[in-house]
Amino acid sequence: MGITAAFMVPHPPMIVPDIGRGSEAKIRETTDAYDRVAREIARIEPETIIITSPHTTMYSNYFHISPGNGAMGDFGNFMAPKVRFDEDYDFELVNHLVDITFEHGFPAGIEGQQEMNLDHGTMVPLYFIRKFYKKGKIVRIGLSGLSLVDHYQLGMYIRQAVDDLGRKAVFVASGDLSHKLQDYGPYGFAPEGPEYDKRIMDVAGRAAFGEMLEFDEGFCDKAAECGHRSFVIMAGAFDGVDVKAEVLSHQDVTGVGYGICTFYPDVESTASRMAEAGSEESGIDKKRYVNPDRRFLEKIVKRLEDMADQSDGYVRLARASLESYIRNKKKISIPDGIPSDVMQQLPEEIFSKRAGAFVSIHKNGELRGCIGTIAPTTESVAQEIINNAISASTRDPRFEPITKEELKWLEINVDVLGEPEDIDSMDQLDVKRYGVIVSCGMRRGLLLPDLEGVDDVETQVSIAMRKGGIRPTDDYTLQRFEVIRHK
Repeated sequence: MGITAAFMVPHPPMIVPDIGRGSEAKIRETTDAYDRVAREIARIEPETIIITSPHTTMYSNYFHISPGNGAMGDFGNFMAPKVRFDEDYDFELVNHLVDITFEHGFPAGIEGQQEMNLDHGTMVPLYFIRKFYKKGKIVRIGLSGLSLVDHYQLGMYIRQAVDDLGRKAVFVASGDLSHKLQDYGPYGFAPEGPEYDKRIMDVAGRAAFGEMLEFDEGFCDKAAECGHRSFVIMAGAFDGVDVKAEVLSHQDVTGVGYGICTFYPDVESTASRMAEAGSEESGIDKKRYVNPDRRFLEKIVKRLEDMADQSDGYVRLARASLESYIRNKKKISIPDGIPSDVMQQLPEEIFSKRAGAFVSIHKNGELRGCIGTIAPTTESVAQEIINNAISASTRDPRFEPITKEELKWLEINVDVLGEPEDIDSMDQLDVKRYGVIVSCGMRRGLLLPDLEGVDDVETQVSIAMRKGGIRPTDDYTLQRFEVIRHK
């Protein structure tokens, strides 16, 4: 069985006649495509309909999966209370999915439900589906503020749960496109809006799911898109699978993008690849056959491994330190505890020179930890890096400690600080060249140079002041420093 098909659909409440009251005629093309999707689902007769929605419970660092035996909902918030739903949840599938994510230390589960009733991101797809197909339980899953890679990985776990239980399922990825397509739209116009719609419809039409992971978060924010993370979860459910995609419709007449696509496992392409691989002779399991070119997460891991191999000794020392501590709770010693391949990359001065150092850790493009010392606190830069790598990965108060499962996703930078230099004004700063230290009595705030999103001196100083709890009206002093950055 497994996930037999997936559908990318929007959720404008106005498309429901009781809500639109005639205005839905403006998006007739979308309505017709939606009806086709619903008929295809009815033809498949799935046991389970998995729906990802941007409008159910959502957390910044956790995926919420709706618990219990079922849920009800209606469009009362949109002046159509008579359009009602009473849906059964596939709680067995939900529980198995939760077990899988728990086993992998992945942040997803049924805790923290904020609203039991069905949301409109779930009900709009169900409105069309239930016109043609009354059977099938549902699974409702929210998005999160986590990275696109995490959303993709959740999709892989969903597929694993479906396969393990032998469910016949379809995946409905609910989400509008950009909300900034027209001046008269709900959020006005931004040039990123039409660009986002054009890109996502092209990517979806080619089933180029790896490219969905390459959309910049800042670009998506400027486009005010709604469903990208929903689409990425769906993409993860097809990791390694040949997929045949079809674009049914795309409209932007309301200032919001509505796109509908269908996705089916491409049996013909799979059969062709299996024949080329000599599957009959080599004993390849047809049910588990995958296309390695479509294992997009593996490609990201391989790229990170290549980057790590190309890193200099400073970064490799930081990585060795945090991995030793996270895996074995062991702090490496100097020099005997340093792996030989790392030792060969280290210059002699790292053991004799003293300086402050910062270790910054990113996971899938997002900050995961950053701790450092303004001035030296140990006898060498090497010891400074070892200590701060442990602190950045396990003691940054903004984040939970990094787990073993996360190690393969990490990107690490090491900044070795030069001596701070007193300056008289912000005119002597350069955000690309100098970091800044703002001091007021015992309070100090520091910001490293050349950080993404920090494009001017005023912003740099303002952030440093906030970090140090220093107000603009306080009598503060400024220092600048240069760094040697190791990536």
